[in-house]
Amino acid sequence: MSTTEPSGAAGPPAATAESPAPGPSRRAFIATTSAVGGVIAAGGLAAGPLLGEAGAAAPQAPSSQVALTVNGRRYTVAIDNRTSLLDLLREHLELTGSKKGCNAGACGACTVLVDGQRVNSCLTLAVRLDGAEVTTVEGLSHGERLHPLQQAFIDEDAFQCGYCTPGQIMSGVGCITEGHTGSKDEIREWMSGNICRCGCYPKIVRAVEQAARRK
Repeated sequence: MSTTEPSGAAGPPAATAESPAPGPSRRAFIATTSAVGGVIAAGGLAAGPLLGEAGAAAPQAPSSQVALTVNGRRYTVAIDNRTSLLDLLREHLELTGSKKGCNAGACGACTVLVDGQRVNSCLTLAVRLDGAEVTTVEGLSHGERLHPLQQAFIDEDAFQCGYCTPGQIMSGVGCITEGHTGSKDEIREWMSGNICRCGCYPKIVRAVEQAARRK
């Protein structure tokens, strides 16, 4: 069968001023646009400066030197001004007893004493503590002799997973020192910033009561 069109068959209309030449099909237009767009994107990435290239380094964050006493030992460290006390303790001084829980001051796992006062170390800028005295859970015992509250937590079985325990103990020590142990309700109120997800609250209250009696 012949595929040659008869000489008399009408072909596509010639382009005239009144009848412009037909444009590309929809499929051809999309394919062309995608190809051009890819070339432009690739060219833009290749031509533009990349973050971290030599000569375009980001400015360094300001840093300071801080001298403070932690658990009776004097430290002088150079730190980024944005460093929290918690990160200073854990990352710079390798005192990992204080735990990073919520890192937003809501759970109390990071509680330490600064000049005798309870603070959430995750919210405390270390640069502001030049000359301060910090006590962490590592600094409570004297050699093999535990702090009375540490011993009370063992006696009362006041922990399960143990993650919140250092913060609970440090907050309890502050609570006893501040004299807020007159009743179970008072202890609960003044320990309310420390969350125990295992639900050991009754035993924690008993441990604080026991340590307060031994004071």
